[in-house]
Amino acid sequence: MKPAFLSIFAAAAAWFVPALASAHVSVTSGPAFANVTQEIRFGVGHGCAGSDTYSIRIEIPAGVTSVRPQSSVFGKPSVEKNDAGDVIAVVWQKADIDVLDADVEYYELALRLKVPNQPFSTLYFPTYQICRAADGSLSNTDWVAMTEGDEAEPAPAAPVLPARKPGWNQFTVAKSVADLNDFFGDALIVWKGEAAFSANPTTAALVESTAGVGTLTSLAAGDEIWVKY
Repeated sequence: MKPAFLSIFAAAAAWFVPALASAHVSVTSGPAFANVTQEIRFGVGHGCAGSDTYSIRIEIPAGVTSVRPQSSVFGKPSVEKNDAGDVIAVVWQKADIDVLDADVEYYELALRLKVPNQPFSTLYFPTYQICRAADGSLSNTDWVAMTEGDEAEPAPAAPVLPARKPGWNQFTVAKSVADLNDFFGDALIVWKGEAAFSANPTTAALVESTAGVGTLTSLAAGDEIWVKY
């Protein structure tokens, strides 16, 4: 590795803090890994306008296989399948007696599944949330937007990365990446040629102030990169 690269990493490592998940229904387990069976966790940060969450339905993206949902405080989940027997959605629903009078709890749901071999893509899990108020009335929020500009609430999403190990990893990028935050938000640093990227502001400032090092802003298909986790 280049001396400038090593000095940037050494100075930045002590300052790195991973980003926290936001309050809406979202993937909380971090990035997915191509062609790997793993657990994907979803956080339900709040209910609907003060009402407790009653049920959650999560749609399974095309190409995802071996889906096995986990029981939760909602009880045992149910699955929906297509004619080929593939799981296309999972539903968790509370017993009526277990619904709370107000929106006071955070929930987490989990699926074990195999991620398709499509590194540098994004898996979207459209999610439908139904809430129930103390008087029995129902309301809902659909978390289904998969593109910028869509007025719906954003669907839970997991960027798909190549399988990796702690420390340095060398990757060849399979497709262009316009926003490096989408795939390298949890990386300490990304290095390509004489340029580097980090989602951490302290590391990014070190990159900008280091002579001979450029700021990496995007990647093209076929680029070779080094990534430190």
